[in-house]
Amino acid sequence: MVDVRTVCLTHTLSPVGGKSVDRAPRRVSPGGALTLAGWLIGAVLTVVVLSGVELDFGRRNQSAHLVLNTLDACVALLVAYLLYGRWVRARSMQYLLLVQGFVLLAVAGLGLGPAIRATVGDPSGGSDVWLPTALRVVGAILILAAALLPRQQAVGRTSWRPELTVPGAVVAGLWLLFWRVGRGLPTAIADVTPTGRPVLMSAHPLLLAGQALSAACFLLASLAFAEQGARRRDELLVWLGPACALVGFSRLHYMLFPSLYTDRIYTGDLLRTACYLVLIVGAVRELKQYGSARERVAVLDDRRRLARELHDGVVQELAFIRAESHSIPSGLASRSRILEACDRALDEARAAIQALGRPGDEPLGFMLHRAAQELAERYGIELEVDVDDSITARAEQKHALLRIAREAVSNAVRHGNAHRLSVSLCRDGDRQQLMIRDDGGGFDPARTVSAPGGYGLTSMRDRAQALPGSFDVRAERGAGTQVTVTW
Repeated sequence: MVDVRTVCLTHTLSPVGGKSVDRAPRRVSPGGALTLAGWLIGAVLTVVVLSGVELDFGRRNQSAHLVLNTLDACVALLVAYLLYGRWVRARSMQYLLLVQGFVLLAVAGLGLGPAIRATVGDPSGGSDVWLPTALRVVGAILILAAALLPRQQAVGRTSWRPELTVPGAVVAGLWLLFWRVGRGLPTAIADVTPTGRPVLMSAHPLLLAGQALSAACFLLASLAFAEQGARRRDELLVWLGPACALVGFSRLHYMLFPSLYTDRIYTGDLLRTACYLVLIVGAVRELKQYGSARERVAVLDDRRRLARELHDGVVQELAFIRAESHSIPSGLASRSRILEACDRALDEARAAIQALGRPGDEPLGFMLHRAAQELAERYGIELEVDVDDSITARAEQKHALLRIAREAVSNAVRHGNAHRLSVSLCRDGDRQQLMIRDDGGGFDPARTVSAPGGYGLTSMRDRAQALPGSFDVRAERGAGTQVTVTW
C-alpha cells in the first residue's frame, strides 16, 4: 500500500520562479517588526493602566463580553482549522500542539457557564470563571511548547485522533474535577467598584497565578514564533508572533484588573480582540498563499498531462510514420524529405514535451514531491516527504539533487529492502539540507564504495560536491541508512 505524506505549500514566500535568494545585509524581518509592535502596544497600555489613569472605554454592556468571546472563539477555530490542514500534510508535532492549543482557546470562549452550572451545581457561578481560565492556561502551555520545539518533529500515524482527543480529554477532565468539587469552589473575584470597574489584583491567588502563567507562556511564544517565522519564512508563524504578544499582555491585564469576568470592557478585552484581529489577517494571507500554490500545482499538473498526451499520441504516430517511411524505395526523392520532416517533427514534439513536463521555473520542493510520489508508486513503499518550499536552487542543482534522491531511494529499496523512507528538505542555519532516511538493512559504506558495483555512492558524492556541497552517509547493518546532502 502506498502512503505518501507530504508537507508542501506551507513554507513559501519566495517567487515561484526559483530565483536565487537575495544576499543583501540582514535587516529586521517583517515578523520581528510586527512582534515588536505588539510588544510596544501592550507595554504602553500596561504602563498607562499602572499609572492610575482612569480609563473608560464605553458604557457597561452585559452582552459585550459574550460577543467578543464568540468572535474570538470563531477566529481561534479558523486558525485551528488552517493548522489542522498543515498537521494532516506534515504530521509535525508543532502543528499538532498548535491545533490542540487553539481548540482549547476556542472552547474556553464558547460560553460554558450555563452548562457547567447545571452540571456542577454551582449557584454562585464560580465555575464560570475557573473552567475557562483552566482551559486557557492549558492552551497557552501547549502553544508555548509548540513555539519552543527546535525543529519540526514528525509524528507517526495513530488509530486515535490526537488533534481532537487530547483537547476533549482536557475538557472532560477539568469538567469532572469541577463536578467533584461542586459547591466548594472558591470565589474567583473578590469585589468590584460600585461602577463595575474591577479592583487591582482583587481576584483569588490561583486565578492571578493562572493569568500570570498564561501571560508568560504567550509572551515567550511570541518571541519564538517571530524567530521561526523569519528563519523559515512561514507566513502564518510571522503573524502568530504579534498575536501571542498581544494576548500575552491581555492576560497580564486580566491579572491586574480581571475585567474578563465583569460586564465592563477594559484594556485586557481590547488587547485580546486585537490579537484575534491579527490572527484574522494571518489566516487570510495563509488562505491566499495556499490558493496561489494550489493554482500553481494545477497548472503544472495540466502541463504534465499535455506532455503525456503528446508523448503517447503525436510522438508515437510520428515514430510509426518514420518507421514506415523506410519502406519507400531509396531512389525516390520523397523518401528523404519525408524522413527529414519526421525527424524535425519528432524533435519539435520532444522539445514541447520537455517544456511542458519539466518547466524550468518549477520549485525544488514540488520536484522532490513529484519524484517521491513516482518512487512510492513504483516500489510500493511508505514514503514521507517534508519539504521547505522557500528553498530555491539553480536548474543544474535541482537536477543533481533529484538524481541523488532517486538514487538513494532506489538503493534503499533494491539493496536495503526498506519499507519506509523519509525525504526532507530543510534549512540548516545559512545552508540547505536534503536528507533521505530508510528503515532498511543498512550496509558498510567503506566496503560498498570500494566494491566494483559501488559506483552509485561515488556518483552521488560527485554530484553533491559539484553543487558545491558536502555528502554524508551514515549506515549500520540492521539499522537503516541516512544520506545527507548539505549545500
